[in-house]
Amino acid sequence: RVKQSLFWCSSFSRLMMNSDEVIILSDDDDYDEDKEKDCIVVDVNNEKKPESVSSLSIQDEDLVVTFSRQADVLPHARYDCPVVPFTLTYSETEAPVAGNKLFCEQCYCYICDKLASLCVVWCQSGLCHCNSHKRSDFWNNTRNVVLLGELNKFNFTLSEVDSHLRDAGTMLQKFRTDLYALFSHIIMDRTGHQQYQPTSGHDEKKLLEFVSRFLEQADGLNSRATVVLYLGVAKAFNRLFYLLGPTRQLPTYEGVKAELLQKVMKTVQRHIVMGDFTPQFIHKLQDFYQKKVFLPCEMKYLKNSPCVRLWNDVLLVSVLKGQNVLGYRMDKGKKDVLFEPISVVQLRSERLQHQHRYRELCRYLRVVQSNDSTLFQQLRDLVPFFFCLLGNFSSAIMNLFPPANAPASRFSPQLFLVFLRIFQTATAPKLMVTHMEQLCSSSATWEPIEAAEPMKCVDLVKFALRAQRFSTSVLSDSQCWTSLLQIVNSPALPAPSPQFLHDAQDVVKSLLCEKVSNMPIPRTFLEVYPDQALLLLVTGALGAQILDASLSPALPVLSTFKGNLWALQWLFESLAESKERFESIRQQITLEAANTTESSLAAGWIQSSQQQSPPEAT
Repeated sequence: RVKQSLFWCSSFSRLMMNSDEVIILSDDDDYDEDKEKDCIVVDVNNEKKPESVSSLSIQDEDLVVTFSRQADVLPHARYDCPVVPFTLTYSETEAPVAGNKLFCEQCYCYICDKLASLCVVWCQSGLCHCNSHKRSDFWNNTRNVVLLGELNKFNFTLSEVDSHLRDAGTMLQKFRTDLYALFSHIIMDRTGHQQYQPTSGHDEKKLLEFVSRFLEQADGLNSRATVVLYLGVAKAFNRLFYLLGPTRQLPTYEGVKAELLQKVMKTVQRHIVMGDFTPQFIHKLQDFYQKKVFLPCEMKYLKNSPCVRLWNDVLLVSVLKGQNVLGYRMDKGKKDVLFEPISVVQLRSERLQHQHRYRELCRYLRVVQSNDSTLFQQLRDLVPFFFCLLGNFSSAIMNLFPPANAPASRFSPQLFLVFLRIFQTATAPKLMVTHMEQLCSSSATWEPIEAAEPMKCVDLVKFALRAQRFSTSVLSDSQCWTSLLQIVNSPALPAPSPQFLHDAQDVVKSLLCEKVSNMPIPRTFLEVYPDQALLLLVTGALGAQILDASLSPALPVLSTFKGNLWALQWLFESLAESKERFESIRQQITLEAANTTESSLAAGWIQSSQQQSPPEAT
């Protein structure tokens, strides 16, 4: 307790020396060794007291200086030098102002960004970097030109330029130098030889080959560097060929030139859509293209190629989020329509697929408008597949069979089998697609669809029969019938009652004659024998197709009934309506059995089933 009192006395000794009133409140009864609860109230008089000079002995006790040295001067721009004074002027370049040419060891040239002692134009008349400073727009622009080089034409700031862009600027400068040298050589040849007549376009092709090699190098660089190089090449390339004069007598040159420019624009467009560029960076690229790249009259259609909507565009975002299903909005009294070139639509589709944003992709493809109806329709036909990848099979079916322009009407047999497999197994091919036929790739890897369950057999039958109504190629394909019959024939089913088989003839005929696209199946038909009813429905559809047209090969299709001979017998009874067609199918089966390597057992029981058919049919 004594030590504590000494501590408080020591702490406020100087306050007491100044006659300040100090009150110490302490509760001895509540004192706790583990936790200090003392309260100190200090009332200091605000009156200014005369300062007392401490004795030398007291100062020595408080502070002892043992070592001192002058502060180091760090590297700095010349105008910020703390040693040598600097005089500000706006744009004086003729001669050094006052003592601006003097510098210390740590002074840097503001323009060259290196030591002042290494600047070769520090005091050179007409340049005089010693007068440069950051408070002048003139010197700031000069600094940007020197440090950014070719990149200054893009209006980039130094903070935006990284090592990749610096390398791109260096490459672009060298490219321009080499291109101009090659161009000058061609001009000298033309002016020096009176007999020179470029009829084959050899010189122009030489320039194009040089540019193509450079673009191949640019493709291997960072994305931002690549797009800068492509735009820089387009500017330099077009300007030079404009100076070459008319070349209409060289059709091969015109074609190659157009092809090269299209490649440049396509690459720039791809990087803008697929890359993670900032909006500021993209705007500078677009501004450079609009103002600095000259396009000949025959290529004005490329003028707006890089000018695409950003991903944060208000209309585009509202469409992707499902807030806008019309594809347009009113902006200050003007109608803003979501219209994009087909190349941009394809790129957005590719990126959204890579990011597994299938729901947003479906919303986008439903409302966006484009300039190429054929390619755009191929993309829109993929909307059902994207719904499948979401595990939403019901929406996929709905989008396969809309009232108008149904994608199912463009089904090939292979496409039908792909969707049948997707619905049956809840798996899908792992592909990046731009049109439906790519789904038929045999090398694709099939993976389970997350949160998806295989469709019921009745829904598979409905899908297949509806697809047959929309696509005649599916209806007449033997493999499509085989795959569908394998679903309803497996496993082997017991034969239903004769009365059910008899009544099924009329029910199946009425269902197949209905023109309703959604193929409604009466619940009463599926109550007693649900599996047998589905088998008879598909079998009846097969019989109708055989009566209307030939089915070849027929043996693989009929072989699916080997576990359900009663259904095959029911089929032959339905075929008895046409003696001619019945005889034709029997001859076809006999011929296929004689020419196939399959076991004759299948043909044997098929023929035995035919022999059990009604006498009037045989």
